[in-house]
Amino acid sequence: MSSATGSRIVVTGATGNVGTSVVRQLAENSQVGSVLGLARRIPDWSPARTEWSPVDIASERSDLADTFAGADAVIHLAWAFQPTHDPATTWRTNVLGSIRVFDAVAAARVPTLVHASSVGAYSPGPKNRTVDESWPTHGWPDAAYTREKAYLERVLDLFEREHPEVRVVRMRPAFLFKRESASEQRRIFGGRFLPGPLARPELLPFLPDIPGLRVQALHTDDAAKAYLLALESEVRGAFNLAAEPPVDAELLGEMLGTRPVRLPRAAARSAIAAAWGLHLLPASPHLFDAVLRLPLMDCTRARVELGWHPEHTANEVLEEFLQGLQQGEGADTAPMRGRKVG
Repeated sequence: MSSATGSRIVVTGATGNVGTSVVRQLAENSQVGSVLGLARRIPDWSPARTEWSPVDIASERSDLADTFAGADAVIHLAWAFQPTHDPATTWRTNVLGSIRVFDAVAAARVPTLVHASSVGAYSPGPKNRTVDESWPTHGWPDAAYTREKAYLERVLDLFEREHPEVRVVRMRPAFLFKRESASEQRRIFGGRFLPGPLARPELLPFLPDIPGLRVQALHTDDAAKAYLLALESEVRGAFNLAAEPPVDAELLGEMLGTRPVRLPRAAARSAIAAAWGLHLLPASPHLFDAVLRLPLMDCTRARVELGWHPEHTANEVLEEFLQGLQQGEGADTAPMRGRKVG
């Protein structure tokens, strides 16, 4: 897409948190001729120069090579977070479905594949300094999400050796939020009936300060901008994406005007495990274990080689997301449907 106009871009998982931002920015880009959005359910949303096709990448009946024919690039975003109690189901979609996407890219002779990896692909790392893209990507083996992201890194290692003609870019973003993703992420991680208005500072008597809970955040639109920049250049390989500053209890306490109180890691995990075991909380204790071990990422490569700079600070990202939670914000797609509870 760097030298020609009228490019055709295919986006899998086009109706989710990242997909809606990527599709919107592609539709606003004058170099893009057409966008084909793939999703299990077709939305009512109709961005400029965008078509939709109902595709489930987990289905062996999906002819992805035919769907990708004539594309200049495939942006692979499709991902299932649930059911967390049935990792075989998420494996079929996330791993086996992604392998189908990669094989179809090669079969259809698509020149560029941009894959949504994650900070979750990284092996446990430091919280007091940042690591670059050379940090090992073996994930945390006990959590399905990190295990699947890490496995796909190995799949892409082999894919790149077997298909050097395909330019492969791997995006490794931090936790992604925007106002419109609030309802979807509340359902995914907090449960369908968790009241959004509970995300109000005045209702928090204290803020749990858990050892190791120091992570990075990024606005979804800023991540989408990096995806487009990757299409407009000839870069290959992995790119870390995160905003400053890192998020911990001290930062959240200042934002919310709430006092952080040290909470032992074992106590927090026990509470999460109990709620997850009773099917009261979708987020598993295994994912909690992984989050406590995620490294902080150095994003120098994205800044230098892509010319990428996030427009939102981590503070701004979280403030916008919390407002979205309180107001039940969403978007006009099935995964992103807004709903105010409580």
